[in-house]
Amino acid sequence: MTAPKGPTLSVVPHPNSDTPTSTPQVLQPSGWPMPKGYANGMAADGRLVVTGGVIGWDTQGRLAPDFVAQVRQTLANIAEILAEGGAKPEHLVRLTWYVVDIEEYLASLKELGRAYREIFGTHYPAMALVQVVRLVEKDARVEIEATAVVPR
Repeated sequence: MTAPKGPTLSVVPHPNSDTPTSTPQVLQPSGWPMPKGYANGMAADGRLVVTGGVIGWDTQGRLAPDFVAQVRQTLANIAEILAEGGAKPEHLVRLTWYVVDIEEYLASLKELGRAYREIFGTHYPAMALVQVVRLVEKDARVEIEATAVVPR
């Protein structure tokens, strides 16, 4: 029998987890470079909590004109939705970001990282970033979908 071709897959427990099965596990193929600020994949067992596309409006329906402020509010809104479903940021397994200007996103990485850590800590789920022509709310600069798995 020959060895399989391609990278092998390792399951890396969340660094803050006392019991690896109680929180999502990072899937990191052996030999791949470690991603920064996201995971290549996640594995989890439990109750699924999902959001729709969430934007950064406040409770009055107002959007900040600044991209980073919209992201910060979007992440805070997601955290509130997760809490309603009994989930915490460490239960996140996937985030899909939709931005209207990828250059604006790239130019704001340090501030975005700071805002992310303020709200979600250092748990980084699998993520995708997609540039779109526009969002339903004309003044929205970002929309994010979230998926979390709450342990049984």
